[in-house]
Formats: sequence, structure tokens, C-alpha cells
Amino acid sequence: MSGDTCPDIFELSDGSFAVVGTDATEALESELPADAARADHERIVVVSRETLIRAKADIPEE
Repeated sequence: MSGDTCPDIFELSDGSFAVVGTDATEALESELPADAARADHERIVVVSRETLIRAKADIPEE
């Protein structure tokens, strides 16, 4: 109602999850571990620790 936005994680109808966060691709791409990579259509998104911990209760085990 205040017009503020915040990070969020939500489940899509196909069972995939979508993440709303801060796009940090340019800042973090050079920091990816050697075993990580991203495709041209993918972005590196930062989600706060608090958001992820709160979302944990809503993520099914299977």
C-alpha cells in the first residue's frame, strides 16, 4: 500500500519458483565460483538472507 517493493520468492503454476530481487549481474558475474555459470538469458539476482529464510517455510520438501 505504501508503494514500497521488496524481494520475494513465489511458486509458479508449473512448480517452478520465481525470485524478485536486485539485479546484480554486472557487479557479481566476475565473482561466480569456477563451477557456476549463467546463460545469456539469465541474471544474477540478490535476495536478502531474511527473505530466503522466511521463504523456507513455504518451499515444499519435494
